[in-house]
Amino acid sequence: MKREDVVTGVKQMRKLMPRNRLRKHLEKCALQYGCPAGKNFFLGRYEAPLPTARTCNARCLGCLSLQQNTGVPHSQDRIAFAPSPAEIAEVALTHIGRVKKSVVSFGQGCEGDPLLATDVIDPAIRQIRSQTQNGTINVNTNGSLPEQLKTLFDAGLDSIRISMNSVRKDFYDLYFRPKGYAYGDVLKSIEIALERKKHVAINYLNSPGFTDTPQELNALLRFLKNYSIHMIQWRNLNFDPLRYWKLMNGITRHGEPIGMENLIEAIRRRFPKLKHGYFNPPKEKFY
Repeated sequence: MKREDVVTGVKQMRKLMPRNRLRKHLEKCALQYGCPAGKNFFLGRYEAPLPTARTCNARCLGCLSLQQNTGVPHSQDRIAFAPSPAEIAEVALTHIGRVKKSVVSFGQGCEGDPLLATDVIDPAIRQIRSQTQNGTINVNTNGSLPEQLKTLFDAGLDSIRISMNSVRKDFYDLYFRPKGYAYGDVLKSIEIALERKKHVAINYLNSPGFTDTPQELNALLRFLKNYSIHMIQWRNLNFDPLRYWKLMNGITRHGEPIGMENLIEAIRRRFPKLKHGYFNPPKEKFY
């Protein structure tokens, strides 16, 4: 992803959509923060981001875009405005129009949770789908608002990726620190998506030494038995692992870690159809 190629793409998009504030925001993401998703948009490839939400109802210990009095710096600033449905649709349709098997995603590291911005995202999706059925529209979310998720599915949302650091409530709550929702709401969102036959991935924020303990493995196996999700995206939790271990082990003592390779192999044996990866797949590759 050569910078000069990204800069060339930035210049092209400036000419194509000069007044689009979301395009301008993505320039900062790509050029200042080095965001690979932002670069994708200007390079015309793979998955493009559609950051929209200014607020969040979780207070994640390792939030990438907002930290207040924690001693942990955030890696990029949160989006300072809510783009209009027309601005969102313009960016999305541009990407879909020039990329085969394209994906466009709400819910990025530079924003809050998109389920809090459905008043904008709903009409944006409808605008996109009124012009094309091509491309995959995805939302990365904490899954906190099941009713809002239904609204987005009605509009034409194709897939969801729900972030979790653990499938055990106490450990989820300790990291995500939900504000105005409960862990049960997250499970309800997964149920709704599966009932509607949408593609469901979990963004599994893993930290070796905790994620690969016997207790976490057994809980994940039970979860996968109860919820037939399609994919686990194994994503490193960018948080001090020793601090994280101390926090999690403060709830209950954990057994000896078995190693991440053994953890993943145990899941593959039990659930051979489950996909493992890192990126949101296009709908052409869902199943």
